[in-house]
Amino acid sequence: MTTKIMKDVQITTVRLPMETRNKLLTIAKAKNMTKSEIIIESLEMYYEREENEIDSYTLGLPFFGKYDLGPSDLSTTYKQRIKEMLYAGQNSY
Repeated sequence: MTTKIMKDVQITTVRLPMETRNKLLTIAKAKNMTKSEIIIESLEMYYEREENEIDSYTLGLPFFGKYDLGPSDLSTTYKQRIKEMLYAGQNSY
């Protein structure tokens, strides 16, 4: 990221643990960037990752209704089905 003059900027202050601050300074110095540039780049990467994250519903959409699991009324017609099975068993002789 090159240094550029930014319009419409707002200054935000954050409190960083010393260890995080020291890592930020080390990375900024190694990459020859400002702390602000590192933070902005990091936030942009974070936002991109969050936007691309898929929720479980969207992930499962291609599979919903794909496989037929049999009759959908099994829980409401079980008594009738039991009667039919018992009746069929009696008439098998």
